[in-house]
Amino acid sequence: MRGGSRTVAAALGAVALVLAVVTWVLYGELSRLRQEEADGREALAAARLVAPDMLSYDYRTIEQDFTRAAGYTTGGLTEHYRQLAKSLAPQVRQERTVQQVTVAGAAVESVRAGRVDVLLFTNVGTVRTPPGESEPRRQVVQNRARFGMVKQGSRWLVAELSTLLGAPPPA
Repeated sequence: MRGGSRTVAAALGAVALVLAVVTWVLYGELSRLRQEEADGREALAAARLVAPDMLSYDYRTIEQDFTRAAGYTTGGLTEHYRQLAKSLAPQVRQERTVQQVTVAGAAVESVRAGRVDVLLFTNVGTVRTPPGESEPRRQVVQNRARFGMVKQGSRWLVAELSTLLGAPPPA
């Protein structure tokens, strides 16, 4: 019986060790999932908050609008906004364009370490008066945008922006 007791004790010890390892691995996975869930919530809230400022502009304040929008960006998107302000401003002023964007809905599309992709559904109201016309043209359209959000310090910033005009999501 003694040999049998040692075998049982060794088997129980091995089972206990395996259970401890599995518990440690699952706890680590749970911690990662909780962090991703928190990141998703934070990035989603930030995207909903900054989207109207990033996508709206007024011909009377176009430079300030794009400067403010660039403040919510990082990386190459920041420079893109600076260039966009320079290239778009003359046409926006000429047509006296005012674009107002509201977020109708939003959802987290994916979460990876340090990055969250947020899908936004927007209502875009545009009023413009092309040269030679006395009455403004008004248009309201529904649109989609994807913000690639990254965390820098305590802030979530937009690193990538896609308007999703018919483009399928990446595989």
